[in-house]
Amino acid sequence: MKLAVIFPGIGYHADKPLLYYSKKIAGQHGYEIVQADYGNFPKGVKGSAEKMEAAFFSALEQAEEKLREIDFSDYEDVLFISKSVGTAVASAYAGRHGIQTRNIYYTPVAASFQFMKQPGIVFHGTADSWVRTEEVRQGCETGGFPLYVTEGADHSMETGDISKDLENLRQIMGIVEAYVKEQ
Repeated sequence: MKLAVIFPGIGYHADKPLLYYSKKIAGQHGYEIVQADYGNFPKGVKGSAEKMEAAFFSALEQAEEKLREIDFSDYEDVLFISKSVGTAVASAYAGRHGIQTRNIYYTPVAASFQFMKQPGIVFHGTADSWVRTEEVRQGCETGGFPLYVTEGADHSMETGDISKDLENLRQIMGIVEAYVKEQ
């Protein structure tokens, strides 16, 4: 049995493109899908370390509640698909519970790298206003994570040019599908 758990971002829910299509890919490859939805975050998180930390702990506790009934030992493959602050939540949750996971890390924030200890791939856009590209490169180099950079993409991995965004999304999902199939 295989399980994929979706950890959204603060404003990036599981029905937005990166997570929506990642869920579809995982489902097509036989993964049971569970969403660790959370919300009720403080306003003005971006740029405030204090509010970001509060959002992280709030999301982690909500994920604990949502996932507490799952016996992860029932699964031979556990895939965590996470976005933004969800990358820190997914990583901290796996560490807290000693779960061996594979990971798709979409647009991690700088603080995420302190928790990211398990294998995975990272996606980042060079116009991400939440974290500098150099911080992401350094975090990936230190953690040994393959990094896929999209030039001119923001924190949602979008450029503002719909044609380019669809082309980028197709490329990203190709990489995701190859990773999901790896096992």
